[in-house]
Amino acid sequence: MIQLENIGFEYNKKKMKNPSNQRFGLFNDLSLTLEPGHIYGLLGKNGAGKTTLLKIMTGLLFPNAGKATILSENASLRKAEALQNLYFLQEEMYVPHLTISNFEKAYAPFYPEFSHEQFEYFLNEFEMAGMPNYMDKLSHGQKKKALIAFALATNTQILIMDEPTNGLDIPSKSVFRRVMASSIDDRRLVIISTHQVRDLHSLIDMVSILDNGCMLLNASTYEITQKLLFDVDDSRTTEGTVFYTEETPRGNYQVKENVNGLDSNLDLELLFNAAMMKKNEIANLFK
Repeated sequence: MIQLENIGFEYNKKKMKNPSNQRFGLFNDLSLTLEPGHIYGLLGKNGAGKTTLLKIMTGLLFPNAGKATILSENASLRKAEALQNLYFLQEEMYVPHLTISNFEKAYAPFYPEFSHEQFEYFLNEFEMAGMPNYMDKLSHGQKKKALIAFALATNTQILIMDEPTNGLDIPSKSVFRRVMASSIDDRRLVIISTHQVRDLHSLIDMVSILDNGCMLLNASTYEITQKLLFDVDDSRTTEGTVFYTEETPRGNYQVKENVNGLDSNLDLELLFNAAMMKKNEIANLFK
């Protein structure tokens, strides 16, 4: 459904107000395939290029090399047939001077599968139903909740969200996880880019880690827990390479090679730290 083939991308530093007029290479020969029926968690350090990659997928930025394909169309062409089945909720939100009701009337027609009933349901779940205020007058968190509700109600085949839980309070994050889990089906592809990995812990089933212009890891949560063991100390086994250790009041948490096929619960934060500490080892393990 989304295919990235040998993507290369660089920013012109002159356009970034850098007098050196050098070019800043972000991606080089990056390839990735994303399939429907999954919620992908896109992780990476600040500056790793997560938002840039999402914009390339959606045709908002053009790669210097390679090709991005969405729904069998070249993403850069931004054809109407593809765009009506794609919704991109960006971190930097723009909301017009419209009420939520008028926002729906203005933008819902662009999405053939939009459901008014679902929109009302999601607004109610976020305690936003009947909000009379203009959207540009809402708080940051309220704007985010209204746009998440709209995004889900579009029923597009591809739904991309950049830092969707930023600005949400704790109860709203719980609602977000619940409504997201209920919205995925076999035909829909969801990509969530975030630093708030604990917000996605129980939600995603695919993990993609971007680092140094390449995809360090792209694997299902099942495959990850088959190959890695997340454990406290050496309580069950002393075998296997230890990739990361973190001291906590509850003991030393470890990420290690799962040589004995034991079951453990995936910890996204520990996984990410392990991947950053042992990049080559983790990449080789998942080749």
